[in-house]
Amino acid sequence: MAYPTSDQYDRWKQRANEFDMSVSEFMQAMVEAGMKKFDASVEPDETNRELRDQRNDLKDELDRTRERVAELEEQVHRGERAAVRRYVEQNPGTSFGQIVQRVVDTAPERVNRHIEDLEDDALRVEDDQYYPTNVGSREVM
Repeated sequence: MAYPTSDQYDRWKQRANEFDMSVSEFMQAMVEAGMKKFDASVEPDETNRELRDQRNDLKDELDRTRERVAELEEQVHRGERAAVRRYVEQNPGTSFGQIVQRVVDTAPERVNRHIEDLEDDALRVEDDQYYPTNVGSREVM
């Protein structure tokens, strides 16, 4: 004869109460259920091949997205670097503070170019207020 631990008995008693059974009825029912022959095998929803194909597709998409982000970041950095380089070429010996001030002073015109590029495609203007068009794909800015 075997005796359950206190924790096991308490757990079984709680489950028996949930089924409105005595503990001994619960134990008998569980022993019978455990003695029945049943197949515990599980069939996968997808084959290994399908999972590999999905993984490869997602990896390709991730790689393309990373390349696109890198290109966009390069465009932004190239534009900002070009503005700084032009200013220093036109003003040799300029100080860091003067470069920062130039970038701050010319930011609105660069932002205007970006907004003009985005209008009608990704942005719409109503009463001097900008809203997304919700048309087309989302762009990384």
